[in-house]
Amino acid sequence: MAVYVATVGWSLRDGEDFLAGRYSRGHVISFDGGLIMPASASPHVVGNKWSVAEAVDPEEMFVASVASCHMLTFLHLARLAGFKALSYADAAEGTMSPNAKGKLWVSKVVLRPKIAWETAPDAATLDRLHHEAHEECFIANSVATEIVVQQP
Repeated sequence: MAVYVATVGWSLRDGEDFLAGRYSRGHVISFDGGLIMPASASPHVVGNKWSVAEAVDPEEMFVASVASCHMLTFLHLARLAGFKALSYADAAEGTMSPNAKGKLWVSKVVLRPKIAWETAPDAATLDRLHHEAHEECFIANSVATEIVVQQP
């Protein structure tokens, strides 16, 4: 069993009014490898005044997590199948909408991988590899979000 750790830290700044909701949502996330990443609530959630535009928000991290896991799993499966990828780029996009109870959630993530190949699979094999990557991806197996792969 693997364990993954992220440390999240936030503190109230001088002049902010916590009880009135007038405080920065900016915070930091630290990972075990030493990376410290600025983070914030999304401006779509709390507005521009209380978010930090230069920081990553949880929804962006979620979309990136889905896309990264799919890519890593896909590349592994492509390698095992004997296809040599040269590059992989994805302009992933998540959509937040209300669920049946009216609560907002990231309901859909669309992956748009563009892959350069030295040895490329045919279209049917490429579809199969993406499907297998989705089935094997740890993050996809952890969420109820619909994940769609759109190929160019």
